[in-house]
Amino acid sequence: MRHGVVILPERRWSRAREQWVLAERLGFDHAWTYDQLMWRWLRDEPWFSCVPTLAAAAAVTSRITLGTMVATPTYRHPVALAKEVMSLEDVAGGRFVCGLGAGAGGLDDRVVDPTERTPHQRADRFAEFVEALDRLLSQRSTSYAGEYYAFDDVPVNPGCLTRPRVPFAVAATGPRGMRLAARRADTWVTAGPPGRFDALPYEKALPDIARQLDRLDTACGATGRDPATLNRLLLTGALVGGVLDSVESYRDAVGRFGELGITDLVVHWPRASFPYQGDVRVLEAVAEEVLAPARKASPPAGPVTAPPGGGAGTGPHGQGEER
Repeated sequence: MRHGVVILPERRWSRAREQWVLAERLGFDHAWTYDQLMWRWLRDEPWFSCVPTLAAAAAVTSRITLGTMVATPTYRHPVALAKEVMSLEDVAGGRFVCGLGAGAGGLDDRVVDPTERTPHQRADRFAEFVEALDRLLSQRSTSYAGEYYAFDDVPVNPGCLTRPRVPFAVAATGPRGMRLAARRADTWVTAGPPGRFDALPYEKALPDIARQLDRLDTACGATGRDPATLNRLLLTGALVGGVLDSVESYRDAVGRFGELGITDLVVHWPRASFPYQGDVRVLEAVAEEVLAPARKASPPAGPVTAPPGGGAGTGPHGQGEER
């Protein structure tokens, strides 16, 4: 099991810097931030941009893998995003994962592009978005012609440090999105059962996660992917709750979800108020009592990439139920 943390981009860098440095010092394998213009309950609160935040975090850390959670077609174009991803990964010395999602028609959509799209249309656009980004980051020059994106002879030079491109982590809960993850992702991402607006205790979420994992195996079979080559990341806190209530709950969640097949467990950095309200001392205790002993018992975990012998990066280039 690898362990990760989401740090909301809500503090000025003079304070946020401490969080990113501490996340590495505590022994987390990866750290993420949200790639959105504004966000749900915190719409009127301070909210900084994802890419500059990750670049700054890369400059003050040396081991921890960094990632977007998640970049979407809502206001990202694959050409511009490819250049930013290449640059971020370079600053991080290869310690970068590009988290991708379809978008769900939230505040960002209404501000940037108020066009009403069905879940099916968002899924079509997302598939093109991921395919185009895959090609851009894997080739020195790329042309593409689709329904949603078209560009000609775009250079991405010198390319990614990780070959043929940076790892992708694709968020999906529906069959189409899972097949897309099976074709192109190194890691599949779920936040839990879709369609909810409150967090289930993690014990009660186990059956939903187990069903999602079964469907993911089916999607891998349908695309010819060995399921063992696809990492499975669970983002807790919004739909799956209680994981960071105590050291004991964290240890129990790691064991239970690990038995199901989850390879990466991610929590949110505790905040003083809703959402993700909690005590940072619990996070520190988890690091001391769970993460540190695990590191001593096994070699340090690498980036969130596919296990040796498989994954989207080694094959051809080729959250809603539709995604």
